[in-house]
Amino acid sequence: MQDLSGGDRNRKRKAPTPLIARRRNGQRQDQPGNPTRATKMDGHPSPRSHHQPPPPERDGSFNYDIESMDGGGAWRGRYESSEALLRYDDEAGGPRQPLLRKRTMNTTSQIAIVGANVCPIESLDYEIVENDLFKQDWRSRKKKQIFQYIVLKWALVLLIGMLTGIVGFFNNLAVENIAGLKLLLTSDLMLKQRYFTAFLAYGGCNLVLATTAAAICAYIAPAAAGSGIPEVKAYLNGVDAYSILAPSTLFVKIFGSILGVSAGFVLGKEGPMVHTGACIANLLGQGGSRKYHLTWNWLRYFKNDRDRRDLITCGSAAGVAAAFRAPVGGVLFALEEAASWWRSALLWRTFFTTAVVAVVLRGLIEFCRSGKCGLFGQGGLIMFDLSSTIPTYTAQDVVAIIVLGIIGGVFGGLFNFLLDRILRAYSIINERGPPFKILLTMIISIITSACSYGLPWLAPCTPCPADAAEECPTIGRSGNFKNFQCPPGHYNGLASLFFNTNDDAIRNLFSSGTEKEFHMSTLFVFFTAIYCLGLVTYGIAVPSGLFIPVILAGATYGRIVGTLLGPISDLDPGLFALLGAASFLGGTMRMTVSVCVILLELTNDLHMLPLVMLVLLISKTIADSFNKGVYDQIVVMKGLPFMEAHAEPFMRNLVAGDVVSGPLITFSGVEKVGNIVHALRITGHNGFPVVDEPPVSEAPELVGLVLRSHLLVLLKGRSFMKEKVKTSGSFVLRRFGAFDFAKPGSGKGLKIEDLDLTDEELDMYVDLHPITNTSPYTVVETMSLAKAAVLFRALGLRHLLVVPKTPGRPPIVGILTRHDFMHEHIHGLFPNLGKSH
Repeated sequence: MQDLSGGDRNRKRKAPTPLIARRRNGQRQDQPGNPTRATKMDGHPSPRSHHQPPPPERDGSFNYDIESMDGGGAWRGRYESSEALLRYDDEAGGPRQPLLRKRTMNTTSQIAIVGANVCPIESLDYEIVENDLFKQDWRSRKKKQIFQYIVLKWALVLLIGMLTGIVGFFNNLAVENIAGLKLLLTSDLMLKQRYFTAFLAYGGCNLVLATTAAAICAYIAPAAAGSGIPEVKAYLNGVDAYSILAPSTLFVKIFGSILGVSAGFVLGKEGPMVHTGACIANLLGQGGSRKYHLTWNWLRYFKNDRDRRDLITCGSAAGVAAAFRAPVGGVLFALEEAASWWRSALLWRTFFTTAVVAVVLRGLIEFCRSGKCGLFGQGGLIMFDLSSTIPTYTAQDVVAIIVLGIIGGVFGGLFNFLLDRILRAYSIINERGPPFKILLTMIISIITSACSYGLPWLAPCTPCPADAAEECPTIGRSGNFKNFQCPPGHYNGLASLFFNTNDDAIRNLFSSGTEKEFHMSTLFVFFTAIYCLGLVTYGIAVPSGLFIPVILAGATYGRIVGTLLGPISDLDPGLFALLGAASFLGGTMRMTVSVCVILLELTNDLHMLPLVMLVLLISKTIADSFNKGVYDQIVVMKGLPFMEAHAEPFMRNLVAGDVVSGPLITFSGVEKVGNIVHALRITGHNGFPVVDEPPVSEAPELVGLVLRSHLLVLLKGRSFMKEKVKTSGSFVLRRFGAFDFAKPGSGKGLKIEDLDLTDEELDMYVDLHPITNTSPYTVVETMSLAKAAVLFRALGLRHLLVVPKTPGRPPIVGILTRHDFMHEHIHGLFPNLGKSH
């Protein structure tokens, strides 16, 4: 597929010289005063960021150096690989400065899943293909069909909200009951003073749950490991990595998350819920299924990437709403963090989806209040009501908030730095196969169990407060005052944090009126343990989120600061815990608006809005000076070719024609079948320019772009001609409909191997005009690469055609694709680019 290729072929070769120098007509001159860049050309391909070589990809990661083709005109001219491009100063009339370019094939260095085998990455076709079939379909659509499409789209987002809400509730119900039974068993043994047996029961349950979660993840769906937010973010940016939204991934995401959280790991189910919502949306947006006899005509409207993108955006928002019971926060999360493309209609549908989630959760929670849900009571579906504490803050409190923001920025930057190093180390272990993934998970489980059970023994027993609002010590249920090994009338503060589910631990830290409940030593030990365990846990082969570990650690050091500043501040330590959680979230994830609203919806405390906003802004600003947000780092580390909203500064020194690579493969408007088949077999390109030449046209003319999948459908239909003549295309329009060329669900489309053409058919011709996109996006070769990158990302493109600046040349210079904007590719072409600027 031409998707990751470009072309710089249609040039006349000059006299051979040690360094081939070519003038690009009309090309932008270099910035004056820059030093000359020179390097020795070694002829190697661009360097890879990973040690494992990737295979050829469906997006055309590898291009083939094709000089010519027998018996056809599929390849126009010969492929030139320049070793130096000599820029000219048009005003001075002479050479200005050479921009040396390494001879390279246009390869890629993307790895889709850390710790797994290298797998293909394909871009998504968000562009509308305006060919004759599409135009005929839109002209023939009646108001009834348009109404069907609109109704079905709203019905699907309704289903996404309902299913995501049900799954979110089921996850919490399962975790509360499984983890609750485990903790009850351990507590009963400890009450009988069978402490070692209690540890064996606690650690054994954790180990079994963790091993099961790792096994189903490693063997069934490796893509389900981690939070899934980076993958969803990349998908909405236009990157379709292997099986990230597959049904098997959804299954493992749900049950692996339940088992992992129940196993006592320092991780959350909130991040996986975003991935779960996206998987549900993708499953509903497949446009039907022949395998399961779901071929209703209405469903075919969604057999395209554009509508699936909208549904998956709604699904990711629904996941946040189901995880935090924060519908508005879910919408803002999708807008701020997940989606790369947005419009007002999508905002309305996303808001509707999260509202449905909120209604479903509310109804199910009311059902469980009758006691029919086992141990699911006040726990689960985290909701921390701090509205009873009305904050009044002074100038001294604002100083304390600024200190919290700075601490959050420093700790957040350090957390991201250490997590990046740990994940890279884990990838080496995980690459060795599923058994090693499971072994690593088991080791982390044992360490976590030892910390959770062993560290509370170091904490002193504290007498129960006389004015305690709830039973002290807490026996047989979740609560603030865990008895652990203490005598009657005493509680263990550290056990109150470790020996609860993560949701209950956060609730204890956020609780108001508990200034003296936790000793300073208890908070320091808990913060250190959670900070370290959160780092080493994320990256194992278990669905895991970062929200809960970050909130836990932030709330702990928030309480520490609140306790230390108690003499000069009137704020409750529970409010300091909330602000600490906000500061750490801002320092790690670099989200502001969505995190602010999520926390306010969690705590039901609108009075804290100014302080939460202030602490988020400070922590994000401080952390941005160290590194990127955690999800952005993971996207880069996983090798997902993500297009940022802004162009890098060095792109301003290049033009579009500088980075296109060959060989550029084009087809005539009426092309020989054998040429097309041969091109499809030896390349992985997704798109091919179509050029009409005399006698079909008066001069060489760019007709448009034809997609690989459309070519395969046309060849499968065998609408061939014996003579090379341009037709009206009416027989193609009669034989095919627009939906015959629609994208199939789950990537199960035609392949070149599925074609069985005879030698006689290979010598025939086919008219490509009816299926050619006659209005592809094009840029002139002298457009700055920075401007082209912004255009490419804003429009959600897969191909961007580069056309010549001056007349009298072939009508197409090359194709810009996602890979052509990647740093590795550009710096591979121009090794000294960064050094000169």
